[in-house]
Amino acid sequence: MADNLYLVAGARPNFMKIAPIVRALREHGGMGFKIIHTGQHYDAEMNDVFFEELGIPQPDVFMGAGGGTHAQQTAKIMLGFEELCLSERPGLVLVVGDVNSTLACSIVAKKLNIPVAHVEAGLRSGDMSMPEEINRMVTDSISDFFFVTEPSGVDNLLREGKAKGQIHYVGHVMVDNLLYQRDKLEAMDRGAFESTAIKARLGRYGVVTLHRPSNVDAQDALENIAGALREISKQLPLIFPVHPRTRANLDKFGVSLGEGVILTRPLSYMEFLNLWKDAELVLTDSGGLQEETTALGVPCITIRENTERPVTVDEGTNVLAGTNPRRIIGEAGKIMRGEGKLGRRPHLWDGRAAQRIVAILADELA
Repeated sequence: MADNLYLVAGARPNFMKIAPIVRALREHGGMGFKIIHTGQHYDAEMNDVFFEELGIPQPDVFMGAGGGTHAQQTAKIMLGFEELCLSERPGLVLVVGDVNSTLACSIVAKKLNIPVAHVEAGLRSGDMSMPEEINRMVTDSISDFFFVTEPSGVDNLLREGKAKGQIHYVGHVMVDNLLYQRDKLEAMDRGAFESTAIKARLGRYGVVTLHRPSNVDAQDALENIAGALREISKQLPLIFPVHPRTRANLDKFGVSLGEGVILTRPLSYMEFLNLWKDAELVLTDSGGLQEETTALGVPCITIRENTERPVTVDEGTNVLAGTNPRRIIGEAGKIMRGEGKLGRRPHLWDGRAAQRIVAILADELA
């Protein structure tokens, strides 16, 4: 059995995806592993408490790849990861999601004839202007094990010629983590959270997140969305933890969100979960938040023209509104009038995806 698995993460959201797998591996006890942090993103909040909350140890290896252009960052990760693999030669490399680290480490492993497992495989937006779409497609083109979160992922992989036996519909590790963190949140004292004070003051509220370049880097696009938020906030206060690039562009373009939109600093995972889980609605362009809101039954309006997570629309609480202000305002109005769609949690989004992944790997690698 391959007893040296590399679990690769490059940024804070990746750790939330590998954390359930780490916990499942510990529970299984039959496979050794190392957590590899490529250092793609540095996050000051990724401290001891962060890993303690996730129920996992600190990374075994920190590569410190850092930033740069997509090409520079990918190249630095590949160089560092190749050196690491040559020195220890893992039995399998497991990557999650669609960041540059996912792509870079998959290529390195495959060229060294090390099996690759991709968690969140098969997701497709159809939008080749998204760097994440390219990362997803290239990673899936060379992976050996495909762990899929929703039916569209299975369909996409089969259509792209992948063998049915390589594709495993297991559910979603991000939902595993969400349910784990929600239970921890319910048991902890939330009095010191900024979001707790805001919730108590407002009662009813919505939550906003925006960070996609197509939404925040162009003045016209940002002004259109801001106009919709101003209108919605006349009926429902909106809390907006602002991504640094989004805040910089709001200032740069002189875009006003109005008095009804309350801007906060970026929030930690637990503090943000404390906020959005009780929101009347969420407006976002985040892929992960589309899924998390569906998992907890919170109405979500996605401010994008496409989604690589169609199960959240087909079965969940998500509505794909595009970027037209009238459509965004209209969908928010339906929710506030109690006319929003009723969704359900998709099949296998039950908090056990990581256990299924580990069981499959243990069987396949034996």
